Amino acid sequence: MNLEKYTLGQYVEGGRLWPHVDCYGLVLEVRRDLGLPDWPEWSEMRKADGGLVRACKEMIQTQLTLCEPDHGVAAVAYRGSVQDHIGIVVRINGLLEVLEINKGRNVSFTPLRRFERRFFSVEYYR
Repeated sequence: MNLEKYTLGQYVEGGRLWPHVDCYGLVLEVRRDLGLPDWPEWSEMRKADGGLVRACKEMIQTQLTLCEPDHGVAAVAYRGSVQDHIGIVVRINGLLEVLEINKGRNVSFTPLRRFERRFFSVEYYR
């Protein structure tokens, strides 16, 4: 896995075409690179209007399995009871980190526990 590729990502709300992606678009790109099954692109949905959050919630409830953090697993972060962010877990030098993208900061590799401390709760799904 070429982790340097992801440092080129630039945050764009609703972005699905690499390297202009939002957090969900980054997860889609990494999943493709890992050879994992495709998830829906939902290119017409935005976090701001609530559409993306509703679609993700339905996918989590009907298609994904709650699991422990591991390489290639989605990290779904909540502020209160609302899904607020998503990243993907990657193994770097034997340690698990969350690969994420944020407005203003673009791509970062965040140690798992630091990522978890930023949110009310974090759940992991495959």
